[in-house]
Order: sequence, then C-alpha cells, then structure tokens
Amino acid sequence: MTLLQPIIRVVLTGSECTGKTILARPLAIHYATFWVPEFSRIYAETKGGPLTADDVAPIAKAQLASEDEAARGARRILVLDTDLLSTVVYARHYYGSCPDWVVRESIARTAELYLLCGIDVPWSSDGVRDRGGERELMQSLLRQELEARGARFEILEGSFQQRLEAAVRAVDSLLGV
Repeated sequence: MTLLQPIIRVVLTGSECTGKTILARPLAIHYATFWVPEFSRIYAETKGGPLTADDVAPIAKAQLASEDEAARGARRILVLDTDLLSTVVYARHYYGSCPDWVVRESIARTAELYLLCGIDVPWSSDGVRDRGGERELMQSLLRQELEARGARFEILEGSFQQRLEAAVRAVDSLLGV
C-alpha cells in the first residue's frame, strides 16, 4: 500500500497587480501540478459591480471549494493564486471586519509557504483592480498578517524571470531539494 504525501500549499500573495496570476501558472507547470485561480477576481468580474461585505462569505466558500477540488489531483504541491489570508486582510480593510468562520478557516489553512509579490512592478487598471494608490498599504497589511501568524514567506521582486527563479528556489528549499 502506498501512502499519499500531504499536499504542500504554496500561495502567491500581495497587493493588486503584483504578478500573482502571471506567476501561478508557470510555477505550477514547473512542478507538474495544479494551480487555483483567485476566486474573488472571478466573482468580481461576474458580479459586474462593487463588492460589499455580503460578498466575503460566498467568495470564501468558493475559494475553499476550488482549493479542495484542485488538491485532489495535485502532485505534492498545490499553487494558489491567493488564499483566505488575503480575503481576511481585504475584508477587514474595506469592510471593517471579516466573518469569524472565514478567519478561523484561514488560520487552519495557513499555507506552508507564501510568496509575497512585491509592488516594484507597474500597476495597471483592468476594470477589476481599483486601488492602485493603496498598494503600499495593502502590501503592509498582508505582510503584517503573515508575520502575526508566523507564516513562512519569501518576498519576490524584480522582473518576471527573477520572481519565477526566486519562487522556484523558495519552493525547492521548502521541499529540501
């Protein structure tokens, strides 16, 4: 009987427009595994209007369902384009609070590695991104949350290629490669 290895979750996080989605797919391809897109973006595009506090719970539930489904087919590593940690940080910032169950679930699912994408790349509006002037603040809030949880994280900066290489080094280090 073969024992299944637990899935190691690697999360790309960071403020808006820092290259999370651009990095997620090639990182997953490098490790021959699955990646999970940021559900809040899909939700916002589908809703077509501003998000409110009432949207936090449905976003969180769908994010969890997407993660769980992808984890069933992942090979040792699952790459996430954000996770509930970001949902918690954004909900607290924009709406003043986050549902307790979302906070609890985000803590229970703290990933083995966070790749905090730096804000040293240009911001561009795309119809969903709307807070280009708040990138420094959001980056600081995300980093504070990672530190408060004692989460393992690496900061990715520079060009796409530099970020991808740093991400691979960080994941390899986690894997002991």
